[in-house]
Amino acid sequence: MSADIRPIAESELPEWMRALDTGFLVPVPVHEPDVAMRSKYWDLARTQGAFDSRTGRCVATFRSFPQQLTVPGGASVPSSAVTNVSVTATHRRQGLLTRMMAAELTAAKERGDVVSTLIAAEYPIYGRYGYGAATTIAEWEVDVARSGLDPRGSGPGDGGRIDLVDAAEARETGPGLHERLSAAVHGAVARDDRKWNLLTGVEAPQDRPYKHRFFAVYRDASGEPAGMAAYTADDRWTDEKRPENTLKVMDLIAVTPAAERALWRFLCSIDWVLKVRTGYRAPDDLLPLLLPDPRAARLVTSADFMWLRLLDVERALSARTYAAPGVLVLEVEDAAGLADGRYRLDAAAGTCARTEDPADLRLDVSALGSLYLGDESAVRLAALGRLAEERAGAAALADAVFRTARRPWCPDVF
Repeated sequence: MSADIRPIAESELPEWMRALDTGFLVPVPVHEPDVAMRSKYWDLARTQGAFDSRTGRCVATFRSFPQQLTVPGGASVPSSAVTNVSVTATHRRQGLLTRMMAAELTAAKERGDVVSTLIAAEYPIYGRYGYGAATTIAEWEVDVARSGLDPRGSGPGDGGRIDLVDAAEARETGPGLHERLSAAVHGAVARDDRKWNLLTGVEAPQDRPYKHRFFAVYRDASGEPAGMAAYTADDRWTDEKRPENTLKVMDLIAVTPAAERALWRFLCSIDWVLKVRTGYRAPDDLLPLLLPDPRAARLVTSADFMWLRLLDVERALSARTYAAPGVLVLEVEDAAGLADGRYRLDAAAGTCARTEDPADLRLDVSALGSLYLGDESAVRLAALGRLAEERAGAAALADAVFRTARRPWCPDVF
């Protein structure tokens, strides 16, 4: 079979959405309001479709959009975020994804994007395109009764307070909090208006009905917002007329440790709630250890999350800061030819440039993607055979240089 791959026209968006839902095994009808909503926000020039040359049907989908990614030290770099990738089951193993990915990465490099990012639905797919797992997530389920928290607690106890607010106030308060969070958390990505509209119910796709949420804002002693949580709760009662509700956190932003502690304690003290599902959190989140009994927080998910591919090694490595001084010469291998070369990183000066000096480490661009935000160990990659030391001790130096005090975290699915 052959297929024509190209950016889609607006008239083809309903067919493209049908193919996407088919690829993700979501057999829902395409509604005109949903088409209009996506057309409003999406850049169709960056929305690729593969169309079967015999039937004309869309059989593969691929989309990218501009994104700002925070790197260690607080700077941000332009990224091309990849999403909505699918290939219909009848057209797998025909190279459609490879062709769409090649077109996207070439265009991203030409646009001047420093990296490309994505959330991988399946682990084995994206390493062959130069992506490396760069962040991980954890999700806990808290058994409130076991947690040891005093359910009679009267408030944060630090001069701050928790206020319940409506969706309109959450829509107004949330973006400023997220901007502060993303400036401080490496791995975080910027949120656009559509993300906030979906979170607060301002816009609600018909194919994914909105469940109304509660919103809690933490204000510090001066009255300024420093954190916000969005959550839902089920309505479950036993035959003995006892409540057995599970609270699900849909979003939790905290720009200070005090705000984070106060919000978790509030959520774990709500009447009728027996369990709290935290949603995807940083792997070194404060939550388990702030409980008097951390074992009350059962780890239910621990997995790779955001994957990263470097497109411009010099700009990427010059943008972030480093934990220790050191000079490393990296021989980067990239089968696509987008980022290959030899680079000299001076961590103390915060500079990276091409060089002819002998290499200290030799690694694939996907391994550099895993190292970039500080979550992976060069020593471990060397033991796995994904990185080669050309100079003894270089992997240990890379760990001292690249690793960060807190682990990177991407709070957003995209």
